[in-house]
Amino acid sequence: MPYSSPSSSPVKDGDQIAAVDLGSNSFHMVVARYSQGQLRVIDRLRETVRMADGLDGRGGLSEEARLRALECLERFGQRIRDLPHHHVRALATNTVRRLSSPRAFLTPGEAALGHPIEVISGREEARLIYLGVAHAQPPKEDQHRLVIDIGGGSTEFIIGRGFDPVERESIQVGCIASTRRFFPGGKLSKKRWKDALTEIAGELQQFATLYRDLGWQEAIGSSGTSKAIGEICAAMKLTKGAVTAEALPQVRDRLLQVERIEDIDLPGLSGDRRPIIAGGVLILEAAFQALGIERMMVSKAAMREGILYDMIGRGGQNDVREAAVAAQMRRYDVDTRQAQRVEATALSMFEQVRAAWKLEDMDAELLSYAARLHEIGLAVAHSQYHVHGAYLLEHSDISGFSRQEQLFLSALVRTHRRNVPKSAFEALPDRRLAAAKRTAALLRLAVLLHRAHEAQPIPKLDVSVEGERLSLVLDKEWIEQRPLLRADLLDEPDHMTGLGVTFQPFVT
Repeated sequence: MPYSSPSSSPVKDGDQIAAVDLGSNSFHMVVARYSQGQLRVIDRLRETVRMADGLDGRGGLSEEARLRALECLERFGQRIRDLPHHHVRALATNTVRRLSSPRAFLTPGEAALGHPIEVISGREEARLIYLGVAHAQPPKEDQHRLVIDIGGGSTEFIIGRGFDPVERESIQVGCIASTRRFFPGGKLSKKRWKDALTEIAGELQQFATLYRDLGWQEAIGSSGTSKAIGEICAAMKLTKGAVTAEALPQVRDRLLQVERIEDIDLPGLSGDRRPIIAGGVLILEAAFQALGIERMMVSKAAMREGILYDMIGRGGQNDVREAAVAAQMRRYDVDTRQAQRVEATALSMFEQVRAAWKLEDMDAELLSYAARLHEIGLAVAHSQYHVHGAYLLEHSDISGFSRQEQLFLSALVRTHRRNVPKSAFEALPDRRLAAAKRTAALLRLAVLLHRAHEAQPIPKLDVSVEGERLSLVLDKEWIEQRPLLRADLLDEPDHMTGLGVTFQPFVT
């Protein structure tokens, strides 16, 4: 029996939606209108922020880089202030991932933008990049394509088929980070270049053989760095905008004719790209060599377009999270019937308290996913399985979910039984704490009510809330036939206090 997920409403015809990409080099925003099944871009904004320039080796961010980022977000926020939160998705990538205290940046960043900001993993970034490129340049269903996205702090490599990625990799090598790392002080030399190529090649070897074996019929570079190198190749009359194995060494040799980065003089190179182009050319040359690339076309599309198409898919038949959760359930051999029972009961209670507790569609979605996945820790061990499950959800790459969403799921699974530790929710942003604790309370009750794994439905299940007081009403005859469950419910108020909820079980 299939699940009926409580998906949030899909984007409707005529809606405006916006994607904000907080990259390590540039911040991008795209505003589009969804009309007759198509996205029509109505505004684009881009600012060079260079957050990665302000990142130190301890995960700290310089005040200059922080201010540049916040000022940019405030300007972006002016454009999308009137859009509802569910029509805006702002995603942060490598530099924010590497901060020792991401919330110290995200909290003022969200205030400046006026919308929540989520952090995504490198593999999720790769998925969204491929989605954007695939929609901009529709692929042939029977062919593989390789997409490379050189960012400021990381580079993503994706082999896809149709609109779906087959393999995704993200390495901690980006144009800003590589320029700083391999050419300190802005000094260029052939020896430094050769040593850097060797080091990056080592990073690529971990997946190069797999990628070569899979093969591809076309290679595409996305984002600004690939576009800039393609424009240099065209300006040098080496290609008509593509990047080839013959043209790239000529670009590198021309670049290395000078000894300092500030003196680089490449045809077609813009001034804002000059400080970081050495790292970009270096990464691309290493990729061409390691993967045996002969020719790479350039796409204007990137993650920001992928975010827009992913937003359209969310809540509909193409929601990638549904497939990702189903894959996790298969991987950890979850009892699907039990998961379905717990999910249905949790969502039934959710609808009864939604308005009073001011819960939203996204909370229903995450409660639904947590219910399906609450037993995955059993694949590790029965003892402390809720702890094992929480760890798996926090540290896995699950397609379609941001870092905050996975932490939300992890917190619900961690607290669905036994005592609630004070640390269970500390990784969540403050704006999500109330929803997390309240949905955790509902999941606890749903799991408890189905502890016996009975197939029969619960004859009566009424819940109500007043402030943080949660009351439960069950059929008297039904509960008296289950003395173990009755005892568990009478003990539950002591456990629920860890969620800030006062629980009161009643029977009629």
